[in-house]
Amino acid sequence: MGDLQQVRVEVNNAFKLSGFTIRREASTFVAEQLVTLTPQERQKMIDKLTAHLLHQCLSQPVLERQHLEVAYKECLSLGLEESETVLNVIDAFDIPKLSYDNERKKFSKDVGSKNNLYPEPKWKAQMLIDRYTIIWQRTIRNKLFAKETLPSIESENRFQLRKIEVLLSSSSRINDVIVLGFLTQLTEGKFYLEDPTGSILLDMSQTRYHSGLFTESSFVLAEGYYDDKVLHVMGLVLPPSESRATSLPYFGSLNTFGGKSKTLLKNSQNLLKLEQENEDGMLVFLSDVWFDNLKVIAKLKMLFTGYNDFPPIAIVFMGEFLSCPYGSEHSIQLKAALNNLADVLLPFTKLRETCKFIFVPGRSDPAAANILPRPPIPNSITKEIRQKLGDSVIFTTNPCRIQYCTQEIVIFRQDLVTKMCRNSIHFPETGDIPDHLTKTLLSQCTLSPLSLAIQPLYWKHADALSLYPMPDLIVVADHFQPYTRSYQNCQLVNPGSFPRTEYSFKVYVPFTKAVEDSQIPKEDS
Repeated sequence: MGDLQQVRVEVNNAFKLSGFTIRREASTFVAEQLVTLTPQERQKMIDKLTAHLLHQCLSQPVLERQHLEVAYKECLSLGLEESETVLNVIDAFDIPKLSYDNERKKFSKDVGSKNNLYPEPKWKAQMLIDRYTIIWQRTIRNKLFAKETLPSIESENRFQLRKIEVLLSSSSRINDVIVLGFLTQLTEGKFYLEDPTGSILLDMSQTRYHSGLFTESSFVLAEGYYDDKVLHVMGLVLPPSESRATSLPYFGSLNTFGGKSKTLLKNSQNLLKLEQENEDGMLVFLSDVWFDNLKVIAKLKMLFTGYNDFPPIAIVFMGEFLSCPYGSEHSIQLKAALNNLADVLLPFTKLRETCKFIFVPGRSDPAAANILPRPPIPNSITKEIRQKLGDSVIFTTNPCRIQYCTQEIVIFRQDLVTKMCRNSIHFPETGDIPDHLTKTLLSQCTLSPLSLAIQPLYWKHADALSLYPMPDLIVVADHFQPYTRSYQNCQLVNPGSFPRTEYSFKVYVPFTKAVEDSQIPKEDS
């Protein structure tokens, strides 16, 4: 403990040593806050305040009272740094663009280019080159292809990955060829393999397909022999995926996921401590939540009642939000349905105060073209629910990302099983579809390994669909039956259609990283 004048002198001296000039009313404010603390606690808080203000890059070193009020408030919040957010919903258009430096063998953040929706045509090719580069650098590091500094008998048996230009420059037959490339039809009915160095015609009459879903516009490893300007493919396999632990050294401390922090929050000890203290924390995922359907609203009331005493961290509603198309009235109907939902939620005070309600739009929700990433539902439709429920409601993009403490979650509303199966060049004969889908998405490093004719993308925002490095959880909300799959410490989950699966949904517990199936009970007859 100390008297106010003495503490004010301490504060003045500390800020002077850090190069700041502090106004009298500002130092008085700080002294008033710190006067009740022990000398050790006081020094700790002064150090925090000075460190925080040094990070602010203020235009001049003169500290006013308002600077200190904001800094003090932020230093108090859970003892976290300013950028250490507990829960952060990251918009698809704010996801960082990363580029790979081939010389340094490291990723860096690309800050040079502006992210406009309709860029120059060169960006279409650049989007595919970027994806190819990510998959190429990951594949050549894999133990099947990596070259050792000191050759051994084992390393002699390793496969050699070739570029297409090497094949095109040869006039004779080459056996045991393995090429990584982009599967495409340059002419009707004829498949080619493309990489940044050229393209080559494929003969797939004798091809044996390994596990996964092979679609046009996916990157594949083609194995076979090259003869007379044609690659005769004996085997087609997906590029090997890479666990998060293996990927991270190539990113350093770079924030790959998005959000305010410059460094990756996955490594934050403060957030990890909070995560471990909240053993009962959970995130709830529901898809196809028809807010215009009375039965759905009745089931949601039961859900809210059940969670009111023990609120989850967040409830994520995924579209479509209306049960049928209303034509020109669609926006008006959705606005009314959301307004009704706000009225349903108002009595659940504890739930509203503690839980976040996150809305991820589906394909038929207003008002955007069928191009990914899809912007949030317009403010004109959501204005009333936001006025009634305040900060507890968040309308975001599709896809979006959620950072909870050290956990990274990717959310995507898309009927992906149907699209992938319909556009596969070969339907798998064994294994179940969710297994094939999980392996394919993580191998392709993207949520949409489909041709741009099937699923258009904003070229400069393709990074919003990236799955590299692997997140902890991927939620792909689909009309397909619910499933949970795990692959290389990454979980892929489909909650299924809420009304069509007897009101079932998925619950994720960050503390245990467990995904639980849940269902709203049937009412007693």
